[in-house]
Amino acid sequence: MTDTSLQSNNAPMMTADGIPLKKSLQMSLRREKLRAFGLVAGPALFILILFVWPIYTLFLKSIDDNLVNDVLPRTMAIYEQWDGQDLPDEEHYEAMFLDLTTAEKLQIGKVSTRMNYAKSGWKSLIKKSNRKFKKLDPNQPLKAQMIDAEKRWGDIEFWLSLGIMKDRVTAGYYWNAVDRTYDSKKNVIMQPENRQVYVMFWKRTLLVSTIVTIACLILAYPVAYLLATLPLRTSNLLMICVLMPFWTSLLVRIVAWMIMLQQQGVLNDSLVGLGIISDDNRLPLMYNFNGTIIVMTQVLLPFMILPLYSVMRGIPPTYMRAAQNLGATPTRAFIRVYMPQTIPGIGAGVILVFIVAIGYFITPELVGGKDGQMIGNQIAYHLRKSLNWGLASAMGVILLVAILTLYWVYDKIVGIDNMRLG
Repeated sequence: MTDTSLQSNNAPMMTADGIPLKKSLQMSLRREKLRAFGLVAGPALFILILFVWPIYTLFLKSIDDNLVNDVLPRTMAIYEQWDGQDLPDEEHYEAMFLDLTTAEKLQIGKVSTRMNYAKSGWKSLIKKSNRKFKKLDPNQPLKAQMIDAEKRWGDIEFWLSLGIMKDRVTAGYYWNAVDRTYDSKKNVIMQPENRQVYVMFWKRTLLVSTIVTIACLILAYPVAYLLATLPLRTSNLLMICVLMPFWTSLLVRIVAWMIMLQQQGVLNDSLVGLGIISDDNRLPLMYNFNGTIIVMTQVLLPFMILPLYSVMRGIPPTYMRAAQNLGATPTRAFIRVYMPQTIPGIGAGVILVFIVAIGYFITPELVGGKDGQMIGNQIAYHLRKSLNWGLASAMGVILLVAILTLYWVYDKIVGIDNMRLG
């Protein structure tokens, strides 16, 4: 064999454009990867900005306790030197005086609000002290002057409460969300009895969500079965009635229910007119637990009907006829043959309604009154009025964990692959 033939056999394979085949394949693979990345980058960025980042920020806010350390750096720096037995020494009072008189007014307002969560009275103490501190002589011992100006500076409980806020990262908001708190030595203790409210709200939220979910399932199952078995023309007409709430403002629907359920409303007037109840014994259906259940069930009912209808529509009617031909009664055929096939729809509807119900806010706010408030209303309260964003964030994280746990349980029992939402 000649040298020329050997060289031609060892030469790389070329494409029609004169580019080595190996290099051309690498370029093609690179282009495919870049194209795939371009297709995925948009949705990934969307999820990152609108879902992952807010949740991450929520979690950080729920454990952040930097404010007191940042605004009162001198006080918190020497706080560990205090034994907590008697009132702090002169240097602690000097540090507090310097921190309060040199900090910005806006920061003072924020830190006093945070300190008030740990010990009621801090906000008014700092507010009054700031006006009186202008008259104090910083060249003289400040401990006696501060106590004379505002006697609460001589109350050791206020100084002890600073120990609750000495760490920059805290689980205190989570403990507060379940009626616990820290003492001055960071031991977990129960809140005073008059402040133990959040466990009651958590229990009520779970109870309301469970009752609403069960009520929706009981009401939605026959409706979905009717829609799935009726002729297509009739079922489409009825489906419009099911979907109509989605085309109506939620606020309008709630106000309509408020008109119907009030003491002089349509429902009570009808019951009185039919003689079922007397005019003096009208049913209390508004601004209580009952009103919350009724309105939430009506609002969330379509979320149960649609997954059930989707599954039932795919069940061949021949299965029921075959079971009856084999000797089963219609009831037995329905229970043994038809219902097991609707489990994916039941599971999807239950998890969808429960997840929406557990974080509901608008309906309990408008029709719940004192007895129908849920944990979502407490989160809104702390965001808008008390401005305790750490506690609100902790409650939000607990809700998120509860929902993810429910989702995990559903996956283990039914399987996410079997979920049918439409």
